[in-house]
Amino acid sequence: VQLQASGGGLVQAGGSLRLSCAASGRTFSSYKVGWFRQAPGKQREFVTAITSSGTGRFYADSVKGRFTISRDNGKNTVYLQMNSLKFEDTAIYYCAAGPAGSYSSGTAYNYWGQGTQVTVSS
Repeated sequence: VQLQASGGGLVQAGGSLRLSCAASGRTFSSYKVGWFRQAPGKQREFVTAITSSGTGRFYADSVKGRFTISRDNGKNTVYLQMNSLKFEDTAIYYCAAGPAGSYSSGTAYNYWGQGTQVTVSS
């Protein structure tokens, strides 16, 4: 599975962005997909994840109520809608795919995209 993240950019605080994670490979629909982010000088952190069917969604406390993850298995794509963005959301966002199981640890994902930069100006 190869993943391509896109949709990042520069936005003012309070604004919105939608990230996309496009995947190649027939087995994408069998994998959970997560988004992680890494800010300069900080460790990578879990943001959100969605189960293979899309029925289960998990969020870090810092983004609950502001971010929404969804997927379209027919298009092999996972989306991350980010609303009410804050300066502290500034980071490189990575999507990752892995088998069912733990969702918040990066070690639970086998495939990673290249990352897309999100910059929120205060």
